[in-house]
Order: sequence, then C-alpha cells, then structure tokens
Amino acid sequence: MKENTNIKQVLFNKRMLICILTGFSSGLPLYILIALLPAWLRSNNVDLKAIGLFALIQLPFTWKFLWAPIFDRYTLPLGRRRGWLILSQIALLLTIPTFGFLHPTLDLLTIAALASVVAFFSASQDIVLDAYRRELLLDTELGLGNSIHVNAYKIAGLIPGSLSLILADHLPWHQVFIVTALFMLPGIAMTLCVSEPQLIQGTPKTLRAAVTEPFQEFINRNGLKSALFILAFIFLYKLGDSMATALATPFYLDLGFSKTEIGLVAKNAGLWPSVIGGLLGGIWMIKLGINRALWLFGLIQMLAILGFYELAVLGHSLPGLAIAISIEALGVGLGTAAFVAFIAHTTHPLYTATQFALFTSLAAIPRTFANSITGYLVDYFGWQMFFLVCFICAVPGMLLLIKIAPWNSAYIVTDKN
Repeated sequence: MKENTNIKQVLFNKRMLICILTGFSSGLPLYILIALLPAWLRSNNVDLKAIGLFALIQLPFTWKFLWAPIFDRYTLPLGRRRGWLILSQIALLLTIPTFGFLHPTLDLLTIAALASVVAFFSASQDIVLDAYRRELLLDTELGLGNSIHVNAYKIAGLIPGSLSLILADHLPWHQVFIVTALFMLPGIAMTLCVSEPQLIQGTPKTLRAAVTEPFQEFINRNGLKSALFILAFIFLYKLGDSMATALATPFYLDLGFSKTEIGLVAKNAGLWPSVIGGLLGGIWMIKLGINRALWLFGLIQMLAILGFYELAVLGHSLPGLAIAISIEALGVGLGTAAFVAFIAHTTHPLYTATQFALFTSLAAIPRTFANSITGYLVDYFGWQMFFLVCFICAVPGMLLLIKIAPWNSAYIVTDKN
C-alpha cells in the first residue's frame, strides 16, 4: 500500500503537469520542421532528395551545446530559466507563420534559411526546458517526469502532423501555418505562471567557467574511457528509429494515402498507445530503474521499425497503417522516455543546461546528418530495404548497454580505471 501511495504522489503533483506543458511546447516546433514542412514541400512536388536534405536545417539541435553555457551563466529579468524561455517562445510564435507566405519551389532557399532560424529558437527553447525540468524534478521522478514530457512531446506532433494536414485540405497554407503557430501559446502561458527552480549550487561565476567546467566535470566524474562509452551510446541508441521516421510523412504519401487519411489514421492511431504506454513505462521505470528500462524499452523500439517494413510490403492499407503507427508510437515513446531519463540522471546540477544540451546535441546528430541521406537511401534501396537498414542501425546502441547500463545495476556504471 505504501508503494502505491508513493506512485500516486509522484504521478499526481504539479511537477508532472508542468512536464506535460514542457513536452508540448518542445515538440511543436520540431514536428513542424520534420512533419508539416516535408508534407507541404511534397504536396507542391518538391523532389524527395531535396526534402531529405532539409534534415540539415536541424543543425542547431546538434550544436546547441555551443551557446548553452550562456543560459547557465546569465539571467534575464524573468529569471535564469524563465527569461530565456519566454524569449525563445515568442520568437517561435512570430517566425513559424512566415512559412505560409513563401512559395515551396520558387523560394526553396529562403524556406531553408527560415527553417534554420526556427530550428535555432526551437533548440534554444529545448536547452532551457531540459534544464528547467531537470532542476524541477526529484531524482525519483526522473523516469515518470521524462516519460510524461516525451508523451506530451509526441502529442504535440499531432498538431502539425494531423490537424494541420487536415486543415491543409480546406484552407490556404498561410492560414495553416498561422493556426499551427498559435499552439505555442500554452507554453508561453506556462512560462509566465511557473516559478524559477531553486538553485542547488548557484551559477558558474564566469562565462569561461560555464563553457569549460561542464566538460571537465563530466570527464573527471566518469573517467575518460567510460565517458567515451556514454557519448557513443547517446549517439547510437536512437539512430535506427530516428532514420526510420525521418521521411514518415512522404512515405505515407508515396503509398497513396491522402493527407486527410494521414491526419486522421496515421497520427491519431499512435496517440493512445503513446500516452498509455509512456505513462505505464514511466511508472514501471520507478520499479525497474533506468538501466533495465533502457534494455526493455530499447528492444521494443527496435521492433517498432519492422512495423514500417511490413507496411511497405502491404502498401495502401488503412489497418496496416494504424497498426504500424501504433507500434511505432509505443516503442519509440518508451525508448525515448528511458533515454531522456538516462541523460537527465547523467547531468550535474551546477551545469544542467550545458551538459544536457551536450548530450541531447549528440543524440540529435543522427537525426541531422544520417537523416539527410535517407532520401538517397530510399531512392537506392526502396522503402522495404530501407527500413531493414534502419533496423540494423539500431543494433550497436543496444550492444553498448552491456557496458553503459548492465541489467543488474540500478544506475549508470562508471569506471575511472
């Protein structure tokens, strides 16, 4: 009974509500870039290879650790976290609608430049949201809190990936982008209403300290060898599923599904499996620990890739589409929840923004560089073989769990020898 009470106390508190809003605000601009933007371009007959190259506009997510120390060092009027957060959120609210006033074929370079600006402000928002969430949650809440964040993140994807696509069949694109941008308002409201987290150990005293000390602390704490294993794991764990979902919307369109079918079936079919699976996974993580969750959820995440392979074999099949998306939502949602909890647990309280940004930047490299060649891989292999390649790419990250997260160890294993 005591254990059940503790779970209820963790699940039903204000911090979990905040995690819902942080996830939604974080996911919306990224899904605009990886779901709505490719659909808009493909609907206007932009070449699939060019759409694949648009993954490079996500470079700010890879390099965000370069300016993250600024957020650890300096404080704006609303606070060290809230000040930077409101600045990035307002910038997103103003820049996203601009897409709708450009022409996909005539203004492709301008669209790429604007997408890079949106990616920069989105990455900046992520830096602050990740730091705020890590400073807000208790250690025992990391698994569930990050699971809720990840699921809200995926739910946010239903706006550009479902609602916006449906609206695109009935409204001009510039109105679609305006409506989509307005969904940044809940995140802005959250920023204005929440309070700053308490500083555990103060702030870095100089910008130089904010830049260098996070890296020194991470290496000294783990030892160079273990630090390199951790960084390799962060790079590889999400590689396979990241590649598999990079061209998901163009994949559905190429199979003959309409934008409305994608909006109603493909996206909504993944909503409840993602939410229910993620919440159960977060609660389960309280009992399992982060290490075992990485093993179990990572295996489900790998198997989810094969759902896309089966859909490629079936072709235009609404039940097949719903099943494939449901499995993907469940598997990737679980894997991401455990992965983000791992990253959060690896950060030091004094350098939350910089270290969190470093780790998530490394995790974003596959989404940026590997995903940029997915269009060429599909063109060479075809959709079926492409998804098998993605499945194989997921194997190395799982193998590193032997060193990084042994099954019988509750927390991250480090070795300074």
